[in-house]
Amino acid sequence: MQTLRQAPFGLFIVGVGVAGVPLDTAVNIAFPAITAAFGLEVRTIQWIVICYVLTYTSLMLVFGKLGDLLGYRRIFQLGLLVSVVAFVLCALAPSFGWLLIFRAVQGIGAALTLSCAPALATLLYDEKDRARALGLYAGLFAVAWALGPLLGGALIDRWGWGAVFWFRAPVAVVALALSWMLPASTPDAQRRFDWLGSGLLAFWISALLLALALAQMPGGGTWLPLGLALAGANALVVFVLHQARFDEPILRPSLFRDLDFSVLNLMSLAVNLVGFAILLLVPYHLSGIAKLSATAGGAVLAVSAVGMMLGSALAGRLAGGTRQRRNALAGVVLVIAGTGAIGASADPSALGAMTAALLCQGIGLGLFQVAYTDIVTAVLPLRDRGVAGSLAMVTRTLGTVASATILSALFQSTRQAGIADGLTADAAFLAAFKITFWATAAFLLAALVMTFMRRRVWLD
Repeated sequence: MQTLRQAPFGLFIVGVGVAGVPLDTAVNIAFPAITAAFGLEVRTIQWIVICYVLTYTSLMLVFGKLGDLLGYRRIFQLGLLVSVVAFVLCALAPSFGWLLIFRAVQGIGAALTLSCAPALATLLYDEKDRARALGLYAGLFAVAWALGPLLGGALIDRWGWGAVFWFRAPVAVVALALSWMLPASTPDAQRRFDWLGSGLLAFWISALLLALALAQMPGGGTWLPLGLALAGANALVVFVLHQARFDEPILRPSLFRDLDFSVLNLMSLAVNLVGFAILLLVPYHLSGIAKLSATAGGAVLAVSAVGMMLGSALAGRLAGGTRQRRNALAGVVLVIAGTGAIGASADPSALGAMTAALLCQGIGLGLFQVAYTDIVTAVLPLRDRGVAGSLAMVTRTLGTVASATILSALFQSTRQAGIADGLTADAAFLAAFKITFWATAAFLLAALVMTFMRRRVWLD
């Protein structure tokens, strides 16, 4: 436990260390530049997201458990080292294929760093201040998220897309140098690491998400996605059975026997599936329809992150008792409202309304994410704090990958249908943009209505 003066500085170090992950929003504003540089179709750009996010999603719980056993600082530092190497390799990638490989390396670094960052943040403070620590951590995360498109846009205009990777390497180096000031923990030799469970966990997450991605890719076929889905489902069953018998499981299956807890985790996945539509599609709207420069587009996109900062701060201040569940509910409602409003403000003349909608959705995302993470952290024992933080991030990133695959397919098919009906390219884009955002808002609203069959999810 740190003193009152030491804890904020320790949290700042954690925030700088993890900043490389939310600063990846700079890559989203670079999507148009990357597609142009490598001669790609819009649909293909999703692999930039999938290779990175799929890697760290499949490994995060494993590394969170390693943090619980070996010490959070040690795993956090290893992640920073891997990230530095990955940023340099991505910036130097000679082809799109190599860029995807180096993005997977970046995903390993992100998994190591993210898995232990929330645990480090909460352990710097008294347990009664856990929600405050998570709110501050999420706020720092959102600051970096906001800076990503702002810095990314300016860097792209001046030096090209590779700059969105170069600028993060020195940030990670500084964090690594400062990380030795964070408290170290003694490895627990009495607790065994589950190597088999780790392999099964990484495999079933990767297989199922890769199957989802391949299923909607042109030329992806049917048999390979189906085979991957079946293999992943079988691995999931074996993983659950193995975890129930292992004395030190990565994730205790008994947690999900609580239906309210399971529903809340599913809602986190759904909220983040909807929320990622901004980073996936809005950059193309800002550059192609609104005709903004990369710098101006990054500034507009950053408004969503400003909203996340406000929502995170609000959730940290309003914690206590059952209030976090109500905070999470309010967050979902704001995400629905903001998402629908983004679709309604797609016309270039309504850029001000879209900016307000981005702020609304961002507040909802920040409010929900902190409240949800605090609830999950409270459910798991203190010694599994690494797994708790990782679980919250896994549902978040599962939603991101699902969004990158499902919403890309929905947008692309709707746009092509508009062109086939005789619409101009811009008109077809606008129609597909509106439909995609309205459909995602309707999906989340339907999911929320269904959860009220279990009112205790939000109100108990």
